[in-house]
Amino acid sequence: MTFSPSREGTSVETATADLLADGVGDGLPVVPPTVERWERMLDGVADPDAVVGLVPPLFGELTARAVAGCCVLAGCRPGVVPLVLTAAVAALEPEFNLLGVQTTTGTAAVGMIVAGPVVGTLGLSDATGMLGPGPHANGVVGRSLALTLATVGGVRVGETSMATTSQPARYGFCVAAAGEVPTVTVLAISGTAEVVPRDDLAAPDDVLAPLAEALGRSAGEQTLVIPPEIARRVDVARELDARVVVAGGPGVKMLHLPGWMGGSRGVTRTLG
Repeated sequence: MTFSPSREGTSVETATADLLADGVGDGLPVVPPTVERWERMLDGVADPDAVVGLVPPLFGELTARAVAGCCVLAGCRPGVVPLVLTAAVAALEPEFNLLGVQTTTGTAAVGMIVAGPVVGTLGLSDATGMLGPGPHANGVVGRSLALTLATVGGVRVGETSMATTSQPARYGFCVAAAGEVPTVTVLAISGTAEVVPRDDLAAPDDVLAPLAEALGRSAGEQTLVIPPEIARRVDVARELDARVVVAGGPGVKMLHLPGWMGGSRGVTRTLG
């Protein structure tokens, strides 16, 4: 599915309503995708119309131009297209099972983990409140990927998207993490769950036991987001069989991202 630019001067309300009528959007207000905004988002992209994959369930053609339009809708600033395009292409790998994720009756959502210098360049946050409201770009970058996969893939609630309840992460989900190597990982998550250490962190088991219990309640590939304060005390990645991301602000509250039970494996790509 594709959509056309809005006329200059189109209001947010009109653009949102017109696009929703055409099956484009997530129900939240969008930035009107005028020609000027669209082209500015594509600045520096060598071949915006090259088809780099087909997005299920309706197998629309994935291009940088389509990604740029969705980045405008989401409210991103220019420079984000290479990241979102790389993430979208990664989600097309067979082991990710995007067709299943996009059409399941379950709560699967496509999340992304961004690491490396691009985190600072794009205004992403790996610190306090990174997955919630704030001045950081995590929300709009995660939304741009969700809009891309839904728009290009032809996702429509009750027609091709059959999630019984769905979940908020389907609006977008972007975790940022420090690191020297610029990468993006896509993963199918069923939600989020807070995990609290036992007692006063006197021993590694005070951290590891609650995490192991959380992992034991879920099937599929699992991801843990561990705040730096915990990571300095316990090497969680070495002790537990799960993907571990070190991110977050001060405190000891940890985050479990249960994997989708329908079957999906995360895919990581290096950013150019």
